[in-house]
Amino acid sequence: MEKLQLEMSKEEVSAILGKAYTIAEKSMDAKDTIEIISYRNFPYDDEFYLFKFRNNKLEKWYRELDRTYKEAPTQ
Repeated sequence: MEKLQLEMSKEEVSAILGKAYTIAEKSMDAKDTIEIISYRNFPYDDEFYLFKFRNNKLEKWYRELDRTYKEAPTQ
């Protein structure tokens, strides 16, 4: 994560983090193409990072927690 910089292309980000991402959203407004991709924070499967690209340039990224509730182990 420390190697990432704003304004990087999606290809530059995936060269650092790998190709195992999911496209979470893709849209267009009047003049821009917007794409949000998601990476799981392995080995923490309840944590993931979202990267927002505007016209293939990294605009921002942030961490999210999966809000899926898990059952407590029974004893």
